[in-house]
Amino acid sequence: MNQQQLFEQIQKKRSFLCVGLDTDIQKIPQHLKDTSDPIFSFNKEIIDSTAEFSVAYKPNLAFYESLGSKGMESLEKTVMYVKSKYPEIFVIADAKRGDIGNTSNLYARAFFDHQDFDAVTVAPYMGEDSVKPFMTYLDKWVILLALTSNKGAYDFQFIEDKESGDKLFETVLKTSQNWGTTENLMYVVGATKAEKLKEIREIVPDHFLLVPGVGAQGGSLQEVAKNGMNSKCGLLVNSSRGIIYASSEADFAEKAGAAAEEVQKEMEVLLQEAGLI
Repeated sequence: MNQQQLFEQIQKKRSFLCVGLDTDIQKIPQHLKDTSDPIFSFNKEIIDSTAEFSVAYKPNLAFYESLGSKGMESLEKTVMYVKSKYPEIFVIADAKRGDIGNTSNLYARAFFDHQDFDAVTVAPYMGEDSVKPFMTYLDKWVILLALTSNKGAYDFQFIEDKESGDKLFETVLKTSQNWGTTENLMYVVGATKAEKLKEIREIVPDHFLLVPGVGAQGGSLQEVAKNGMNSKCGLLVNSSRGIIYASSEADFAEKAGAAAEEVQKEMEVLLQEAGLI
C-alpha cells in the first residue's frame, strides 16, 4: 500500500484510526477462554466490529510472543484474517526491532514474507544498516521510533547535541530521511508529546506519523490533529485499551465497535475542518 492509497482509505472511511490489538489473555472475556484459540477469537470479533471505522490494525508482538508458539499462531491467523476479509486495511507489526544488518534482514523476512504485514516498527539506535533491510520490500513500510509517549522518553530522546543544538529525536528525524522516502518511511510520535508535533512537522512535513497514546494514555486527539495533520492527513492515530477493552463482558465486541465509532466521528469532524474530505 502506498501513501496515496492510504490517504484514499482515510478519505473513504473518514477516519485515521489505528486499533491496537494488544490482546492480553488475562483481560479477554471469560467465555472466550474455553475456545480453541482465545486470542484469535477475541481479535476476530474486535476486527469485525471495528473494521468499518478503522484504517489500520497494530498488533503489539509482546502480547503474542509471551504465549509462545500458540501466541504466534494466533498472531498469524489474525493477520491472515484481516488480509483476506479486509484487504484495504493497513496492518502494522508493533515489534520495535532493530539489529545488525543480517539480523534485520531476517526480521524483515519474518514480517513481510512470512506474515505479510504492511509495516513494522523499528528502533533507530543501531543506525542505517539496521533499518535499510526492511526498506528493500516494495510497498512495505518502516515506522521508525522518533519521539515516544512513555515517561522514559526523556532519558535519551531529548539529549541535545552541543554543536547543532538538535535534540536526539530531531537528529533521528533529519538523518533517517536519507534512508527512505515518504512512500516507505513513517515515524512514531507519541500523542502525549502533541505539543512537539508542530516542530516535528517542520522537519518531516510529508511523512505519515503513527501516533500512539490517545485514549487510555491521555493524549488529545484534537491537539494531535491541530499540530500534526498535513495535506494528506499524514496521521495514523492509535487507540488500544480504550477500544478493545471497552467491555469485559459478552458484549465486548459491540462496545468496542461503539468506542471505535465514537473516535471515528471525532476524526471525521477534524478531517472536514482541515478540508480533506
